[in-house]
Amino acid sequence: MDDQTRTEIEAAAFRRLRQHLLEDRPDAQNIDLMNLAGFCRNCLSRWYGEAAGERSIPMTKEEAREAFYGMPFAEWKARHQAEATPEQEAAFKTSFAENVGGTG
Repeated sequence: MDDQTRTEIEAAAFRRLRQHLLEDRPDAQNIDLMNLAGFCRNCLSRWYGEAAGERSIPMTKEEAREAFYGMPFAEWKARHQAEATPEQEAAFKTSFAENVGGTG
């Protein structure tokens, strides 16, 4: 497989993951994704911004989030995210004590 085809396939897979997390399963809370997988939608938006920066395309954290979420993050959060429960918060603290990783 040539590099261009591989890049196109990776981009298509990313777009499908984004669609799944934003449209198909907006009910999946970011904190639950962090607790289970060690990354969430905010991590993906940060990685998007970092990739832009690596290509000399300046992008703030909020610009990257809006590009990823398709709307201002505050709006998406108000529509789809609930306040974390004490149990979710405790699991998050435990998860990060054991596995320092993403920073949703």
